[in-house]
Amino acid sequence: MDNKSAELYIHIPFCVKKCLYCDFLSFPADEKTKEKYIEALCDELLYIGSERCDKPLRSVFIGGGTPSVLPAEQTVRVMETVKSRFDLLPDAEVTIECNPGTLDEEKLKAYRECGINRLSIGLQSSHEKELKSLGRIHTYDDFVSCIRMAEEAGFTNINVDLMSGLPGQSASSFEETLRKVCTLSDCIKHISAYSLIVEEETPFGQMYEDGKLELPDEEEDRQMYHMTSRILKEYGFERYEISNYARPGYECIHNIGYWTGVEYFAAGLDAASFYGHCRYSDTPDMEEYLKDPLAGPVLIEKLDQSGLMSEYMILGLRLTEGVSVSGFENRFKTGMFDVYGKEIGRFVQDGLLEHTGDRIKLSEKGLDLANFVMRAFI
Repeated sequence: MDNKSAELYIHIPFCVKKCLYCDFLSFPADEKTKEKYIEALCDELLYIGSERCDKPLRSVFIGGGTPSVLPAEQTVRVMETVKSRFDLLPDAEVTIECNPGTLDEEKLKAYRECGINRLSIGLQSSHEKELKSLGRIHTYDDFVSCIRMAEEAGFTNINVDLMSGLPGQSASSFEETLRKVCTLSDCIKHISAYSLIVEEETPFGQMYEDGKLELPDEEEDRQMYHMTSRILKEYGFERYEISNYARPGYECIHNIGYWTGVEYFAAGLDAASFYGHCRYSDTPDMEEYLKDPLAGPVLIEKLDQSGLMSEYMILGLRLTEGVSVSGFENRFKTGMFDVYGKEIGRFVQDGLLEHTGDRIKLSEKGLDLANFVMRAFI
């Protein structure tokens, strides 16, 4: 675990249109609210940088929502505020989430100039019918245009988000999406591939309950899941986490921090932080946040030794390299097998975990049943 640096998450809760599967808190992107929000957000960032975070930042992640709905000057203001109060390491990874249909050359140029060096673009699918079924506002051609503009602007580190198990999707259409993305640009260094999860409090949740959501059957869904790592590996993308693949050296620093226990600070509506063994959250109420962005964050949970050990196992096992036995002992001053020997032994015997040298990791079979395995460490 990296104890010498920290991470910063900045939440932008605005969307042009909320997708049918999304259960995140988001708001229409009206100009007046955006202006007030950026004012409040920058006040909070100044406070966090001055009063809470005393470590240099190894990563900054501007997420949402759809951060790319902001005018270029507002994004620049956020980044200038960060740089005025935080110490960014020279090789810090600085990511902004973007959606096709909300990007242009001016924004991309401004991103590069203010220090953003990584884009995370939400494509989900290369098929128009599948995009429409999700309620996405863009087309595949819009995505291709974004990639070309990003190349022109000088970006060389781009992530693309993809989804499987979509309404109307087949294994062959998903394979076509994977291959199209892998061959589109050398600047695409990272791919996040998720299976659709139907959440109750969403339009998809209601459609599913009403029997109006036609999803791929279990066999086809499983086929899509298994083809992902095989096809991406053909093009040089190695799986390093359950849902994430990267070309060597381009693994997401920010997300690895989450999975390995690096402290992170967060600014913005409903944003979650973790530092000093405590979990905090800002208010989810927009009116409250705009009125007093420094009122939070509220303490949600203080982790004791048992909770910290549990997180070490659950989050660390998400990574394909697994967890370090000696790292556990160095951190907690007790042996991993003294605490979890029974669970580890059972899963190794069942072929769900592998123990090689200093590492405990999920097997190929275990990756398929990751949630089942991780529940044993709660």
